[in-house]
Amino acid sequence: MKRLRDVLVGWGPVGLFALAAIESAGIPNPGGTDAVLLLLAIAGQNWWWCAFVAAAGSLVGSSIFYEITRKGGEALLARYTSGGRGARFKTWYRRYGLVTVFIAALVPIPVMPFKVFAACAGAMGVKRVRYMLVLALARIPRYLGVAYLGAQLGENSTLWLKTHVWHLTGLAVGLAVLLFALVRWADKGRAPASVT
Repeated sequence: MKRLRDVLVGWGPVGLFALAAIESAGIPNPGGTDAVLLLLAIAGQNWWWCAFVAAAGSLVGSSIFYEITRKGGEALLARYTSGGRGARFKTWYRRYGLVTVFIAALVPIPVMPFKVFAACAGAMGVKRVRYMLVLALARIPRYLGVAYLGAQLGENSTLWLKTHVWHLTGLAVGLAVLLFALVRWADKGRAPASVT
């Protein structure tokens, strides 16, 4: 995997776009896009341009994944949500909708896998424009933050991330709680969604 990342870094923004698209289309490579983006920013590439390239690649890949889950429907969704954790994620999606996709796309929290929520959105027929807008609103700030960090801290970026992992996790959890609370508040008057 390290050799592949080295090749993609050598390709610059083109490699970053390809990796982001492949990863978002459903081929697992946890953190690969973030790592290559960080390396490119450290290497002196234009950080904001690389961030938008990563976001564009992610949106292209996510649109492919969306079409696959949309056409595969419930059969494909069952593959992701048949187990205990998967069923719980499906329940979360039915309750909180695209908020789950937004949080999972914005911050990489292992307990909230992006692909499961993205599969739920596609299989359950969320409108394409809404889905892509939510992803853009999550991915652009995420990749801008990663690229800015690399540009500002250079080789010390990885050390900074390691020493601040609990702060970042706390921030992510706080954001998740805030968004869920806002959704609950907005849903107060509505009848709860049925879960099968």
